[in-house]
Amino acid sequence: MGARGSAMSHLVKTLDEALAPITDGCTLVVPREVSGVPMAATRALIRRGVKRLHLVALPTSSLQADLLIGAGCVETLETSAVSLGEFGPAPRFSAAVTGGSIAMKDATCPALHAALQAAEKGVPFMPLRGLIGSDILKYRPDWKVIDSPFGQDSNKADPIVLLPAIKPDVALFHAAMADRLGNVWIGRQRELATMAHAAVRTVATVEKMHDGNLLDDPVLAAGTLPGFYVESIAIAERGAWPLPLPDYYAADAEHLALYARMAATAEGFAEYLDKYVYEKQAA
Repeated sequence: MGARGSAMSHLVKTLDEALAPITDGCTLVVPREVSGVPMAATRALIRRGVKRLHLVALPTSSLQADLLIGAGCVETLETSAVSLGEFGPAPRFSAAVTGGSIAMKDATCPALHAALQAAEKGVPFMPLRGLIGSDILKYRPDWKVIDSPFGQDSNKADPIVLLPAIKPDVALFHAAMADRLGNVWIGRQRELATMAHAAVRTVATVEKMHDGNLLDDPVLAAGTLPGFYVESIAIAERGAWPLPLPDYYAADAEHLALYARMAATAEGFAEYLDKYVYEKQAA
């Protein structure tokens, strides 16, 4: 290992050490359910008892958000959807919204991407036209509708929506591999780069460490997030389970169906946490 490799090897930490920047009350951005969801990290955060998260799911979520909400970790959720897909509604999310135990900031997929891109570019807002005419504007007073200063016809109104930048405290995701320089291979999941660019810090869990420098590899370099965006890395084999890691393993449909059944009630959800998160196996 070269001198720079020795200097950067401190980026590789235990899971709990890597997750230290995710503190109570922080804004945490996580990816959609098929882009490398850090489920091992999610269970570790629940075990630690993190509270009052402002969770941004880019642009949707499934099991991860449902678990964090059910475990009492989330104060505010900003996303365009939470669902277990073919396994039905997300039960703890649904209960929290109807019961008023979390604040919901409804969004759309393009709006979330645009707001993260604003932070990525270092600008305070991003314009987006597609929201005009949608009822969602009634519920987002932080989204401002203005007349475009560049309207082609000065005699005709040309409204456009301004979305405030979302600059998360931490971006958290799971990927296939990283090297000891902090470079993380994200492959085709380019929204992970947007998350990392926008956030103050990025924490990644990975399946394995790559020998050498990913950016030196002509095949892998184009799909690599450079290490200067990454705060810390932890190895977590099958760290997306029971969700999929694209191109590596599929979702565990049997386990997701089990979760949907157990989490349908508060009692069943508590039993699920004991068995699969706190790992208190039933006698």
